[in-house]
Amino acid sequence: MCTLTFIPKGNNDFILTSNRDEASNRPTRSPDFYIDNHVKLLYPKDEKAGGTWIGVSEKSRLVSLLNGGFMAHEHGGTYRLSRGVVVKDVLCATDFLNTIETYNLIGVEPFTMVILDWENDLQLYQLVWDGNTKHFDQLPMEARIWSSSSLYTESMKSLRETWFKNFKENHDASAENWLKFHTTTEKDNLDFGLLMDRKIVKTTSITQIEKTNQLLKMWYLNLQNQETVEQEMLFSN
Repeated sequence: MCTLTFIPKGNNDFILTSNRDEASNRPTRSPDFYIDNHVKLLYPKDEKAGGTWIGVSEKSRLVSLLNGGFMAHEHGGTYRLSRGVVVKDVLCATDFLNTIETYNLIGVEPFTMVILDWENDLQLYQLVWDGNTKHFDQLPMEARIWSSSSLYTESMKSLRETWFKNFKENHDASAENWLKFHTTTEKDNLDFGLLMDRKIVKTTSITQIEKTNQLLKMWYLNLQNQETVEQEMLFSN
């Protein structure tokens, strides 16, 4: 997994949309509220490992995961800890910057993590774990797309960047438009269109999170059965 887009709207508001590319038989629960480490979280749950690939915390934080670091890697068999559990730990952290600095990722499969924090002003961060070293950066507050290195080559990523740029230049920044991007772009390209299907791995769900003022909405589409779920959280900022 997966494909992720981020669209800042100004005033600490944003639209973030994630297409999850995964084995179609991997058990998953639709988004719901959980209390983890005494912190209220909202996320779809990966039932196999108990974690999540995307979630929101009452601490004014969003975390989204993509498999793979900067480049494709060979699967190393058994890993010490699920990447989805790392997502929950970052969501729950009181000081997530310190948590990331001190977190032991040895024995965790490579990943890319995108973090939005709006405890004060909206901030965008990226953590890449390449299997040996953490690469953590604060990113400029601008629209961008990520594609999982475990599924997409550099040339595929480049083409997707072009599709993203062209779409952004020709459409208003609305949740509806960005859902359209995630569901219709190169729809006949099953290899690396936004809705991909390589038989063993395919796009199994779409999660869209939109923050407008104090209201955050999470919209989820299960592409296996076409069921949709919408949840809301209120924040003080």
